[in-house]
Amino acid sequence: MMQGCENPQIDPQPRRAPRVSYRMAEVAATLAEPGTLALFGFGAGTPASSDPRYLQVALETFDAPAPLELWQVDTPVSSGSDGALRWSAGGGWLFVSIELDEREHGGPIATARLAYEQLHRFVATREAQHVLRVWNYLGAINHGNGDAERYKHFCDGRASGMGDFFAEGFPAATAIGHHGDPHRLQVYLLACDQPGQRVENPRQVSAWRYPRQYGRTPPSFARAMALPAQDVLAISGTAAVVGHASAHQDDLDAQLEETLTNLEALLASAGMAAGFDTRSPLKAYVRHGADAARVRDFLQTRLPGVPALLLHGDICRSELLVEIDGWRYA
Repeated sequence: MMQGCENPQIDPQPRRAPRVSYRMAEVAATLAEPGTLALFGFGAGTPASSDPRYLQVALETFDAPAPLELWQVDTPVSSGSDGALRWSAGGGWLFVSIELDEREHGGPIATARLAYEQLHRFVATREAQHVLRVWNYLGAINHGNGDAERYKHFCDGRASGMGDFFAEGFPAATAIGHHGDPHRLQVYLLACDQPGQRVENPRQVSAWRYPRQYGRTPPSFARAMALPAQDVLAISGTAAVVGHASAHQDDLDAQLEETLTNLEALLASAGMAAGFDTRSPLKAYVRHGADAARVRDFLQTRLPGVPALLLHGDICRSELLVEIDGWRYA
């Protein structure tokens, strides 16, 4: 006779990742589609919307007209706001964004602290408490010298505000400087009710182990995150860093090659096949507008057919000219 409980617990199926794509479409029509979890427009020229699922990202694009970035799930989506936070949820997935003005909150350190405190408090009330991916966009990221650089201030504030937010391990993340209002901080995240698997790059020192020369507080992120069903690798901002040092100063072509080598190393570390395809959208953040055409040519030559959105953004180290992040679907 078989022993056991009458209603045994059955492990849930791993959550299939949201579908991420770039699309030339109208904001209102795309938000009206079933399963729209989040939608992003880029630059000041994109339409505004009060829908909590929509974020007008402060980064300008080199693509004209600019596509929207769309996240979709296969279930109904609910959404709302909580103070400065805007959120949506569906199918075990959670999108949350916050936008703050540093002038209203005591400067860059205090504002980053507040943003992460509020995100932490909100996510703690939800079933989807595994934060898998975070994006941070701040103005004038490289202004200031030494420990006074604004990016280092952001890292100080983020660490102070996160508390035990990432007690299970850091998420994948990107931090880029925008060219809009220098006091504007935008942070948004993707969380799930199931954990992912962190992936590091054997060619690089883990970011949270960087030596003191990079600031009082090392950056707090994993190099990539395999989402719960192992169907997508969410790739953090990746640049020409080997070990912990920036490589190929002032050489855009060499930085692009090194960045691609690091991306391939991440795929190998995650146990994925080499290369990217038409279902794997990437973003390239380009420091100097004059370099955009060369970056586009490089991506079209080395990654033909891969959707790539080029954005005007400053990298967290002033000597780095380009950074790439994105999604690699299995």
